[in-house]
Amino acid sequence: MTDTPARLLKLLSLLQTPREWPGGELAERLDVSPRTVRRDIDRLRELGYPVEASRGSLGGYRLVAGAAMPPLVLDDEEAVAIAVGLRAGAGHAIEGVDEASVRALAKLEQVLPSRLRHRVSALQNATVPLTRGDGATIDPQTLTTLASAATGQEALRFSYRSGDGTETKRQVEPCRLVSTGRRWYLVAYDLLRADWRTFRVDRVSEPFATGARFTPRPLPVEGGEGGAEDAARYFARSMAGRQPELLLDVRFAAPAEFVAARLPPTLGVPEPWPGPDGPDGEESEEGKAGCRLRSSSTDSLEWVALRLALVDCEFTVQGPPQLVAYLEGLGARLTRAASPGNGPGPHAVPPGNGPRSGPGRGPGHGPGHG
Repeated sequence: MTDTPARLLKLLSLLQTPREWPGGELAERLDVSPRTVRRDIDRLRELGYPVEASRGSLGGYRLVAGAAMPPLVLDDEEAVAIAVGLRAGAGHAIEGVDEASVRALAKLEQVLPSRLRHRVSALQNATVPLTRGDGATIDPQTLTTLASAATGQEALRFSYRSGDGTETKRQVEPCRLVSTGRRWYLVAYDLLRADWRTFRVDRVSEPFATGARFTPRPLPVEGGEGGAEDAARYFARSMAGRQPELLLDVRFAAPAEFVAARLPPTLGVPEPWPGPDGPDGEESEEGKAGCRLRSSSTDSLEWVALRLALVDCEFTVQGPPQLVAYLEGLGARLTRAASPGNGPGPHAVPPGNGPRSGPGRGPGHGPGHG
């Protein structure tokens, strides 16, 4: 192989395979002499790639960890696998797959050849995930467009659907994407409303980067300069102002480890409840002590009730009163659903008209959102 840049890329691709390569084998793969391999290894080292050499008849070359992350060379299959994985995680807002993952996906899709982008889309469209997150699914292309615009400080246009179904056109200066584990939100400065807003990404459609560059504005938080922590602080403050806070006090008839593994971290961490008995004086599972969850949440009443029920053990809600009332109504509806012959009771409440946590109707509603 006489093309030096192409040969260096192929050599780098071989070295990024987790194994040690004998010099003779590398020379055979590249169709060059062992001396040329040694020169190419020196060139890679000059470029910052930490290539380690071992001597002896069994010696060879391998790429080791360095002080900085060098550029990676991926073959077609590896690039497609990474893109599909990032798309799947980002599209379902899985906890732990945050803005950094979306930025990585945006960078990868930017350089993917069209043939590979087609393969990634085909694989994703043909795959049905067995489990889904609690939040709405999102088109990964929407996420990558928003992330690229925020990173490149480029104005955005998109259509936005509010909580009551109203469709509006928006033009914004995107600041940051924020993941709550269930949903993605965009923190941005709305140019038409001349104010900061948060947008639920699952309600964004037809995003378009206009190409107009902007100078980032400071966020309206103390010391806010537009960084990730400032965006998170602004988002938390924005959400807290829209949804009434629920002060939770829940006792479970199961060990704290059992409950914690089935509750989202956003609801808090249960603590062991002293004593051998669970709630209401009944012995907890396997004779172990129960646990107690005391925390606050700005999630919707309905979602909190559902997550508590999904823990799959006996529990008693001490507060707040509106959660107790909602669970009573939900329990009555579920009982009627299990006995369809009885029909709805005389005081059946139409769906959507049951007890609510307040006019906010959950995160993503109310003044300042969108």
